[in-house]
Amino acid sequence: MLDFLIKGGVVVEGSGREPIEANVGIAGDRIAHIGAASPSANTVIDARGLVVSPGFIDTHAHSEFTLLADGRAEGKLSQGVTTEVNGNCGLSAAPLYGEALAHREKDCEELGIGERWSAFLDYFSLLSARGIALNSCTLCGHGNIRASVIGYGSAPPGPEEMKEMRRLLREAVEQGARGLSTGLIYPPGVYSRTEELVELAQVPAAAGGIYASHMRSEGDALLESIGEVLRIGREAGIRVHISHIKTSGEKNWGKAEEAISLIERGRSSGLAVTCDRYPYVAASTDLDTVLPSWVYEGGAEEEVKRLRDPDTAARIKRELAAKDDVYWKGVYLSSVACPENKWMEGESLFAVAEKEGKSPLDALFALLIAERVRTGAIFFSMNEENLRKFLSLPYTMIGSDSAVRSFSGPTCSGKPHPRGFGSFPRFIGRYVREERLMGLPEAIRRVSSLPAQAFGLQERGILREGSFADITVFDYGKIIDTATFKDPFRRAEGIEYVFVNGTPAVRGGEFTGSRSGRVL
Repeated sequence: MLDFLIKGGVVVEGSGREPIEANVGIAGDRIAHIGAASPSANTVIDARGLVVSPGFIDTHAHSEFTLLADGRAEGKLSQGVTTEVNGNCGLSAAPLYGEALAHREKDCEELGIGERWSAFLDYFSLLSARGIALNSCTLCGHGNIRASVIGYGSAPPGPEEMKEMRRLLREAVEQGARGLSTGLIYPPGVYSRTEELVELAQVPAAAGGIYASHMRSEGDALLESIGEVLRIGREAGIRVHISHIKTSGEKNWGKAEEAISLIERGRSSGLAVTCDRYPYVAASTDLDTVLPSWVYEGGAEEEVKRLRDPDTAARIKRELAAKDDVYWKGVYLSSVACPENKWMEGESLFAVAEKEGKSPLDALFALLIAERVRTGAIFFSMNEENLRKFLSLPYTMIGSDSAVRSFSGPTCSGKPHPRGFGSFPRFIGRYVREERLMGLPEAIRRVSSLPAQAFGLQERGILREGSFADITVFDYGKIIDTATFKDPFRRAEGIEYVFVNGTPAVRGGEFTGSRSGRVL
């Protein structure tokens, strides 16, 4: 007797093969049957007219803290996501020692997380005890390792410090981290040299792991940054993954073809290179990333001191002088910490400056100082043509670049990027169904078996008898995103059922409240 039989759906099993009409049976946490037969089941789901696919895998998530604060993960489940890859851009849940631990204190306080931890094993135990609605695996952030050992300064690590960084990374991999990630525009990763990254990447390479990078530049130095990723892959002997591949800034839009050519030459030479991308032309990250990297050195308090100092502030403004009103009109504030500044969320920095009677630079400085640089922003810096080019690459996956959030509770705040609520339905509904960038079987491969292979997720990402029953059932004619930049907390349409390890997390389009997710 099966627990569930999903009957009469169009099965797109995840490998890229053509769809078949079949029944899918679930027993416990596994797929027990795929075929024309109709075995007995406790619950039969009529899936006629619907697509049955593997649960979607979000290859670029940032849910380290939000998933612990609220394990319901509604924003991702409502997109059909059943698994996240966390620990991207050099930031992970562990290791957290010294300055790295102190730096994360505000995140925990703001989300109401009372527990503290240092190693991945302790974090995983907390996550499992709280209960999570989807599966979570993680990379180990280079920023965590560097900050834990040498803090947020710009000096390179000495031999003993390097030894300790390698030890922490080895421990993280042994405890379950699937590779190393870097965020090379953020402190402290921005201060690292390529040689440091090669030496560290050799640790996960020995365990068959992966190196994923938010590169040093996605604009002016895009091509050089891709070259660095390829060099690290060659010299460390590791598979490499380029996070949110893009051409940022209008003057760099013409670099897409050359960027793709570089990647494909690397692949032709034998390197395993993959990418991820969200299907939007706006990015989102910390507002203070607009500042020169030397301003970050020493951590947030030192950064605020520099912004307050008249001479240093004048130097920063000189370095930012090339950013004109058009640029600031494309920078929208997504989250602020101070209650008195909440009105700014969803507004452009240019509009905020006008309302306050200041120049954009003066408004920027005043806001960063008042917020202790804890401000998020959305940057409209890309174009549609290049987005389509990157999405069309057979080795590009979909990554939301977002934390899990729910439609109520501690994670329901601000005006976050709508990609956290719409990436996967938007990819399938707009770019596959409407614009026909690729066929549906190939699109499903990109969000299932391809990321499962890249990140070593065994028995997931494919609909096969014996595999884990992570399954998404959707209406291909209706699936689409509805979240907007002004109103991001809106559910996508067309997702009817989501099973996580054989348990319904979404049934008939409604959340069940289940917590059947696992730490992978």
